[in-house]
Amino acid sequence: METGPLNMKNIARLVGLTAIALAAAQATAADLKIGFISSLSGPVSALGIPYEKGIRAAIAEHPALAGHKVELIVLDDASDPTTAGRNARKLVTEDKVDVLIGSSGVPNAMAIAAVARELNTPLISPTPVTIPGPEGAWTVTVSQPFPLMVAGVVEKMKQSGVKTVAYIGFSDALGDLAYDSLVKSAEPAGIKVVANERYARTDSSVAGQVLKIMASRPDAVFAGNSGTPGALPYLSLAERGYKGRIYGTHGLINADFVRVGGASIEGLQVPSGPVLVADQLPADNPIKKVSMNFRSAYQKVHGALPTDAFSSYTYDAYLLLADAASRTKGEPGTPQYRTALRDAIVSTKELVGTHGVYNFKPDDRYGSDKRAVVVVRMEKGQWKLVP
Repeated sequence: METGPLNMKNIARLVGLTAIALAAAQATAADLKIGFISSLSGPVSALGIPYEKGIRAAIAEHPALAGHKVELIVLDDASDPTTAGRNARKLVTEDKVDVLIGSSGVPNAMAIAAVARELNTPLISPTPVTIPGPEGAWTVTVSQPFPLMVAGVVEKMKQSGVKTVAYIGFSDALGDLAYDSLVKSAEPAGIKVVANERYARTDSSVAGQVLKIMASRPDAVFAGNSGTPGALPYLSLAERGYKGRIYGTHGLINADFVRVGGASIEGLQVPSGPVLVADQLPADNPIKKVSMNFRSAYQKVHGALPTDAFSSYTYDAYLLLADAASRTKGEPGTPQYRTALRDAIVSTKELVGTHGVYNFKPDDRYGSDKRAVVVVRMEKGQWKLVP
């Protein structure tokens, strides 16, 4: 009889067709690829390592976005802008990523932003970037703009009666950004900037610069730097018996900086996102809930609570990507999807993160407002909220 064999053939055919259909469905539901670049080695690794920990916590919490499984590709730029740019180009041209996230340090982030613009790939930077006009159309940052953060510190200076402040910072784009922000806020506050000293991230001494600062007899010193190399001016000031007030940027909130700075940074005041003092926020503050969720996700993945403010920037970057992906049509892996994803990112409204509430515009790289700023003070190895 032919009925049995025919049925078996039909069954086999159905099985084959089902397998083909499943394979086609899987091919249609393409992975959403993230090209993640961070300084996992070199002078900026104190920022770069937390950045990686933050995004891994986020992906563990939400392994799929808008029905697409997330694939994370991580590259180390070794704290070098040239390597950061080269990594970005590889991720887009060879790995076909849909979005770039990174990196540590302003020069590195700027290098990636240039590639993002050239290759039409959205970049979400956890590090401040300032790219005016069309050249920055593919880049946004979840880090607070320096002028906003520095203004918060200058307000504390004014309240404390500071009349003169000396500046020392990195001899690169971050140093320029911090200095310009200080000058912009200090003058209206009636505070005179009496020095502008610089040093390289790899320098081992700032003795000469600090001697010049001491000679100007400032009421306060403000440092425009980040990570472990950011401790150098404070160590040198303490060695020379400086007794004035000390201030810095949000680039200093990490465990390695606190360890290296030791007693020399006692009393240091820096701006921060609310996440650092989330447990002290009012219960009805929406940032508190998201920040506590972040802490829980981080602890599940890494076995301990975060001790820095950097890992939460990449967590926020992922929240921004998730929100944008939910509003993006098309399939990952295509130029059309990258463009649609970019359009969704730059039209984000009232997205609550750990560092603030984000609102982006197509011609604005930053999405933060005053809700993203608090000032904290170092007290016996711990950051405490300044009222």
